[in-house]
Amino acid sequence: MKTSETNSTPPRAVEHVAAVIVAAGRGSRAGGPVPKQYQPLAGRAILAHTVDRFRGHARVDEVVVVINPDDAPLAKRLLPEDVALVSGGDSRDASVAAGLEALGPQVSHVLIHDGARPLVPDRVIEHVLDALADFPGAAPALAVTDALWRGEDGRVLFPTPRDGLFRAQTPQGFDLAAIRAAHDAHPGLAADDVEVALAAGLDVAITQGHEDNIKVTLPSDFERAEQILRKGQKMDVRLGNGYDVHRFGTGDHVVLCGVTVPHPRGLQGHSDADVGMHAITDAIYGALAEGDIGQHFPPSDPQWKGAASEIFLRHAVELAASRGYRIGNIDCTLVCERPKIGPHASAMRAALAAIMGLEADRISVKATTSERLGFTGREEGIASIATATLVSA
Repeated sequence: MKTSETNSTPPRAVEHVAAVIVAAGRGSRAGGPVPKQYQPLAGRAILAHTVDRFRGHARVDEVVVVINPDDAPLAKRLLPEDVALVSGGDSRDASVAAGLEALGPQVSHVLIHDGARPLVPDRVIEHVLDALADFPGAAPALAVTDALWRGEDGRVLFPTPRDGLFRAQTPQGFDLAAIRAAHDAHPGLAADDVEVALAAGLDVAITQGHEDNIKVTLPSDFERAEQILRKGQKMDVRLGNGYDVHRFGTGDHVVLCGVTVPHPRGLQGHSDADVGMHAITDAIYGALAEGDIGQHFPPSDPQWKGAASEIFLRHAVELAASRGYRIGNIDCTLVCERPKIGPHASAMRAALAAIMGLEADRISVKATTSERLGFTGREEGIASIATATLVSA
């Protein structure tokens, strides 16, 4: 469908597409200590989710993000290095114009998108790009299906027909030369780029929008956006196993799962020889396919001599979080004749829970003997076996 018939000039072939993501606003209605586009959504900035939708699309060749200059440190820290950052203006029109100006001569078409719409489905982008083969402009929208009223002071004045009315979304796509000329001629303060295009006499096709393509505006929108994200994600569950051994030596205590336990002999090791925590750490690394403690903290490096094992465990937990995983549960078994683990198991679970940021009921610490067989049965050392479950966050 067309919204204007005053300009039927066919567009250029859709050859090189750039996405201009407009994120220079303040977003004050959402609240929070930073503009809404930099606030977290499922552990990542809203704007980072938005950028990924275009950066990973097969038909989008480059991405430009228009930011407020004051936000440059945040944007550089939270966005990929290969995304171009451009300083915006005092209005949306000025920011879009700055983004368009930053595009090179190789660009034939542009998709202009709100930075606070992080959930645009691929097919919405596809529909816009397909329409640009026949129109100089295209934009997604949803037909209004609810009854409409005019109101004042909390009272209904009269109904308004809803026929032919649509809820506008982005990305709004255009022939680059056409939308540049339209912005140059427009006086400013347009609600969106379709308004600018129509003022210049451009035909704009209406393409199919999507209910998930929401614009995060109010605090309540964050919860809805997270629900949409969870709905669209496939759960990824990973399992990892860890095994560690330390021999007894001189000493008057052992450290097991973060708890100091009195014992006539201590455990020997490059660090504090916490055999339980080492096995758990290796289990997490294993689930991530990230090797073992020795690869991340080489025993040849003197800075780790006598180091507290919680350093290693915290690193593994943080690495899992950075890869988009939360820890579902931990199961650790200590294999030894002595010391007796049962009296200390609750304290060990609490210590591990504090280090890992988990509830204690997600952590199991238990013990077994080897029936006096092998090196553990001869009380020459302690072994530990651990399993970690990681779930996509």
